[in-house]
Amino acid sequence: MTTRTRLLDSAVGGAMSALSKVAKQGLGDPALAELVVIRASQVNHCAFCLDMHLAIAREHGVSEKQLGLLAAWQEAEEVFDERERAALALTEAVTLLTAGFVPDEVYENAAKHFDDARLAHLIGLIVAINNWNRVMVGRRIPPGGYTP
Repeated sequence: MTTRTRLLDSAVGGAMSALSKVAKQGLGDPALAELVVIRASQVNHCAFCLDMHLAIAREHGVSEKQLGLLAAWQEAEEVFDERERAALALTEAVTLLTAGFVPDEVYENAAKHFDDARLAHLIGLIVAINNWNRVMVGRRIPPGGYTP
């Protein structure tokens, strides 16, 4: 595998970082934000983002049990509450878009758990991490570059 080290344009990287920061702050739940970005990064196979966000999740008190079972969150019903499950379902639906749209039932379930502003921030966060995943996977950036 060849690592492509050409850096992002600083304006693009800054805009992406700003979106990530605003979306996380607006969601208002740092632990949930990390579960969302980790799940999207798992789906997108982004080792760099997984390495980074697993460390950040631990800093925010996400349990090892949740981290260990996140890839199988649908089967681990007792480990994730309804709000977390709604956020994770929306994360997968927005990340994959295989049917062309987020299913209405997934969106409506998320809307039950998040007010309009927090739902907008949640979707913004999902969009932001998908952007980062695509940049890091596209550039083949290996894990290990993040230091807290």
